[in-house]
Amino acid sequence: MSRKKQIEHTATALFKTKGFSATSMRDLANALGIEAASIYSHIKSKEEILQRVCFRMADEFFDALEGAEATGATATEKLKNAITAHVLVLTHNTEASAVFLHEWRHLSEPFHSQFLALRDRYEAHFRQLIKAGVENGEFQVPDEKFAALTILSGLNWIHTWYKPDGKMKPAEIAENLSAMLLNGLSAKA
Repeated sequence: MSRKKQIEHTATALFKTKGFSATSMRDLANALGIEAASIYSHIKSKEEILQRVCFRMADEFFDALEGAEATGATATEKLKNAITAHVLVLTHNTEASAVFLHEWRHLSEPFHSQFLALRDRYEAHFRQLIKAGVENGEFQVPDEKFAALTILSGLNWIHTWYKPDGKMKPAEIAENLSAMLLNGLSAKA
C-alpha cells in the first residue's frame, strides 16, 4: 500500500471513531508513526482526505446503482437490486461508509454543494424506481420521496452494526432487508 493510501486508510478510521473535526494531523501522524510535517509531502490537507473518501464512495454507490438499474424487469426487481447494491457498497468498507454518511458536513465549498447535489441525484434514482412501481401498480406508497428516504435511512445504519465475521453475510443482509422493506412486517393472508 502506498504511503498516500496508508494515510487515507488511517485517516478514515480516525474520522469514523473520533469524527473529522476532532481528528488532528498530529493524531494522524501518531497513528501512522511518522512526523506530522511529513504527511504534507503526500497530501495537502485533512480535508483533501475527506474529499477523496466522500467522492470515491459516491462513485462506488453510483456505479453499483447503475448496474442494479440495468437489471430486473419489474420495478420491484430493480428496487430490490438497488437495495442490494447499496448494502454491498456499505458493507465493503464500513469505515469509509461511516465517513461518507456522517462527515460530509465538514466539506467546504464548492465540495459541500457538489456532494449534496450527488446525494440528491442518488435519492432521485430511488424515487424514480418507486414512482415506476406506483404507476404500474406494484407499489402503494403515500409519497415516493418519503418511501425513498425511509428505505435509504433503514439501509444507512448498517455500518453501525455490520460485522464481516457476523452471522449474516452482505448478500443475506441485502436479501432480508429487501424483503422487509418491500413487503413490510405483516404476514400475508
